[in-house]
Amino acid sequence: MNFLPLIIFAAIIIFFFAATSLKIVRPWEKGLVERFGRYQRTVGSGLNFVFPFIEKIRRIDSREQVVDVPPQSVITKDNVVVDVDAVVYYEVTDPVKVAYNVANFYLAATKLAQTNLRNLIGDLALDESLTSREVINTKLRMILDEATDKWGTKVTRVELQRIEPPSEVVDSMHRQMKAERERRAMILEAEGHKQSVILKAEGDAESIKKVADASKYQKITIAQGEAESISIVFNAIHKGNPTNDLLAVKYLEALEKISNGTATKIFMPYDSSAFLGSIASVGELFKDKGKN
Repeated sequence: MNFLPLIIFAAIIIFFFAATSLKIVRPWEKGLVERFGRYQRTVGSGLNFVFPFIEKIRRIDSREQVVDVPPQSVITKDNVVVDVDAVVYYEVTDPVKVAYNVANFYLAATKLAQTNLRNLIGDLALDESLTSREVINTKLRMILDEATDKWGTKVTRVELQRIEPPSEVVDSMHRQMKAERERRAMILEAEGHKQSVILKAEGDAESIKKVADASKYQKITIAQGEAESISIVFNAIHKGNPTNDLLAVKYLEALEKISNGTATKIFMPYDSSAFLGSIASVGELFKDKGKN
């Protein structure tokens, strides 16, 4: 009896059964097994077995995804129309919810982002919206993350790509920026001139003070030197025990210097009567020598 046809038929049945019952799930996917259209279980990556014709597997990509929010016109708080677009990054946290709780997650996330973006920009003036990108990104991410939690996803970050005002507003902003820069330049130039004048005045005052201090020091030094010289001469004279005649002679010599007009001060002895008597005796002595 020839069993070859039976063996071939059995091999075909086994091969068909294996091809329809063994499913491969890739590393970045999660598999949802449905039996007669009803969810049964979730399987991970690798080779998985399902009953052919009874069960089928639905694959969900669990990698981080990007939703490109198309540009839209938004009116700011100060009634300026700006064009805004953004990108939303999300990842799947629950494949069951993302498969069964929302029909089209991409469309739902796009509309939700556009609506909330209009609300956020509408609460800000133009200047605030242009300088508050990080604030808008953070608020929009929190709103989308809370809203999409029931869809089994987590919004990881939101980035505003463009906030573009009308061309006439851009031109006005450029002129305003140029005027502001010119004003700052003029202020800086005035401050620099002011500082230079102040520094020059302080330098002049410091130089005058230094010259005055030097002149004062010179006068003090000269006065101290004269005082020391007078003291030395005075002590030398008194240590030598001079007589009234010698003092009278020195006095006459001093008078000779006074007479030439160079001396500015005249010192008189304390004991004037004795001193004048000595001068008189010296005068008589000179007369006697003249007679002889």
